[in-house]
Amino acid sequence: MAASKLDGEALAGRVKAGLAERIAALAERGVTPGLGTVLVGDDGPSANYVAMKHRDCAEMGLVSFDEHLPADASADDVLAVVERFNSDPAVDAYLLQYPFPAHLDYAAIQLRVDPAKDVDGLHPVNLGRLMMGAPGPLPCTPAGIQALLAHHEVPIEGRHVVIVGRGLTIGRPLSNLLSRKERHANAAVTVVHTGVADLAPFTRTADVLVAAAGSPGLISADMVKPGAAVVAAGVSFHDGQILSDVDKDVADVAGWITPRLSGGVGPMTRAMLLANTVQAAERHLAAG
Repeated sequence: MAASKLDGEALAGRVKAGLAERIAALAERGVTPGLGTVLVGDDGPSANYVAMKHRDCAEMGLVSFDEHLPADASADDVLAVVERFNSDPAVDAYLLQYPFPAHLDYAAIQLRVDPAKDVDGLHPVNLGRLMMGAPGPLPCTPAGIQALLAHHEVPIEGRHVVIVGRGLTIGRPLSNLLSRKERHANAAVTVVHTGVADLAPFTRTADVLVAAAGSPGLISADMVKPGAAVVAAGVSFHDGQILSDVDKDVADVAGWITPRLSGGVGPMTRAMLLANTVQAAERHLAAG
């Protein structure tokens, strides 16, 4: 069986094309959407990811604000940037790049972000909106995964989705998103994690399997139901290499699969980040 490719790069291009029209409409009204990033320290993957976000902004005609603080920055230093972004009308949305250095309480600082400017959709107010099915910015990676599955007509409604990973950025919000009673969702969702001794009995029952644990090679071909859709959302870094949660042989069993290392979930995450920024600019304009 040759798995069909869930091409995130191509779909991200389509998302950006749609956003370009909305950005042009905002420009006609004198508005340029603004995205801010807060990076603390010199984590290589985080720095690269932030740089890609700023390149995306430049490509799409958004203005970006880059705050890079040293690894020994204090909580007060970071909060000063948060308060400045909260009050700056040019910053429509911004993010705190995770992870923070160990001496900083990421969750406590995240609580100080204005929910209306929370581009990642991870503020408790916005996670609560997700739980309620109320309008609000959706977490970028879960929203990108849902859009990717829907675009490729992968059946979700009434099917069994198994998510391996319970993290705040993917596993937990994705489980809520795909179980909501709406189109391209309404699934039976099971969340498991690396604390479960034997994952295979769960993963083999999945019509849609999302690997988001950050554990290299965690999902092997014998753990996948033939014909299932497999989303490789978890990666880790070792000796300068990026490693996928999904073994390459899974493509021989799956019906659909994302590229394991690039061109799958990553481009969709970045596209959803741009979409949330544009949406925030539109909301701020409407609110006057």
